[in-house]
Amino acid sequence: MNIYFDNSATTRVFRPVQELMMRVMDEDYGNPSALHRRGMEAESYIKTAAKQIAATLKADPKEIIFTSGGTESNNMALYSAAATCHRQGKHIITTAIEHASIKAPLQFLEEQGFQITYLPVDSKGCVSLDALRDAITPETILVSVMYVNNEIGTIQPVDEIAKIIHAKNPKTLFHVDAIQAYGKLLIRPKRQGIDLLSVSSHKFHGPKGVGFLYCSEKVRLSPFILGGGQQKGMRSGTENVPGIAGMGLAAEMIYENLEEKQAKLNGLRRQFLEGLHEIEGVSVNGWDETVDGDEVLDRRAPHVVSVSVDGVRSEVLLHSLEDKGIFVSAGSACSSNKPSVSSTLKAIGVKKEHLDSTVRFSFGVFNTEEEVAEAIAVLKELLPMLRRYRRR
Repeated sequence: MNIYFDNSATTRVFRPVQELMMRVMDEDYGNPSALHRRGMEAESYIKTAAKQIAATLKADPKEIIFTSGGTESNNMALYSAAATCHRQGKHIITTAIEHASIKAPLQFLEEQGFQITYLPVDSKGCVSLDALRDAITPETILVSVMYVNNEIGTIQPVDEIAKIIHAKNPKTLFHVDAIQAYGKLLIRPKRQGIDLLSVSSHKFHGPKGVGFLYCSEKVRLSPFILGGGQQKGMRSGTENVPGIAGMGLAAEMIYENLEEKQAKLNGLRRQFLEGLHEIEGVSVNGWDETVDGDEVLDRRAPHVVSVSVDGVRSEVLLHSLEDKGIFVSAGSACSSNKPSVSSTLKAIGVKKEHLDSTVRFSFGVFNTEEEVAEAIAVLKELLPMLRRYRRR
């Protein structure tokens, strides 16, 4: 049995999405900028995908900008906002637990003279609202916050953050990295006060290499990529029609009966946590000691569990589980092949000895209770044996 518990890294593409993409590549392969019928057929796929995605957000299709994925969407939001608003000020606020596709662009902007404030988080990974309120100034042009943390699953209080931002400085833009949230949570940017929202297709059973940036109609950004003027000049380059079409269908499918999908993921997570509590020397990062309680469900995404194991290094446990046919991650998949200490784990105060002894389990709609039970059984068998060979 192969058990895939690395759905935060990427997901299996829905079968209807695969079939649609094959049809586009094999039959409707025109350039969407071409004026002939083939081009118009290709363009229709892009318009349909924009409508499908916008419907999941209760947004306008014109507010959807297609990108190559989450990293580009995050970069576009930051660089475009900085270029557009720099005369207003050069202050940007973010948190201590953001993804590298936020941290790296902000480091670059800092080198260009922007001031970056990194807000602290508590032991559960939740941002300090008081620190946010104190940090906003008349020169603050952008606040960027991850909706769901990719390592520990914390859901940030986005609604409250937006209210604070717009109350303190109505000109400040609010960007949300929703790459781990989209398809798991109901998101309404207009109602929640979100100006910019980044999403990546392969996190919700769409293809890799495509994503989108929601940009509120009230926001005017400078283009991030220049050239042929596609997407009304906001993102030049021939559109990835098969990817965009597939992402649109995947978005529609993942939000169909969302509550049922959420209930399934919550059930798998609860079963997994209950099993972990039976294993000595295992702790769950960013959680209360108890498994029960509705508060936990409200503040945690339904699909991510970060586990630290006494006396067993992450890589050792990861490969030992792989030998048993169970696939997990040692952290953020975007950088897991470059070993480094997780800034998220450090920010929430994880013990030093656990920083290199943590793995992430992340569930998806294709996972089953039988797979969770098998994973718990394997952990109970493996951990005592692995601890015998730990480093001294």
